[in-house]
Amino acid sequence: MQLNVLTPEEKHVIEDKGTEAPFTGEYDDFWQEGTYICRRCNAPLYESTAKFHSGCGWPSFDQEIPGAVKRLPAGNHSWDWMEIQCASCGAHLGHVFTGEHFTKSDTRHCVNSLSMRFIAKGNTPPQSPSF
Repeated sequence: MQLNVLTPEEKHVIEDKGTEAPFTGEYDDFWQEGTYICRRCNAPLYESTAKFHSGCGWPSFDQEIPGAVKRLPAGNHSWDWMEIQCASCGAHLGHVFTGEHFTKSDTRHCVNSLSMRFIAKGNTPPQSPSF
């Protein structure tokens, strides 16, 4: 599988399941129209219409593009949340929480900015690397 080249910081988040510091990501307070894609494989993940302000310090979405994200147990945590990964390449995106009542879907995808790239509405997204 051919993937995009990542910086050391991106590798830490995407491959080692790290987390960027809250309120530091480029997309935390970012509100343009468009699509967020996987930084590792360019697969579309989230539409800007699903983004909302949660105040948590990371970009928050109440739904993914259908089939774009897979959910996995987040380890030995007692909270009601799961790890989320890109369904195309397995890149770590962040975590999804339920039961917080922020939106009608009652779901918050808390995503690291380093896991995504933004493509403004009307721009052509890059092609996904060959798999």
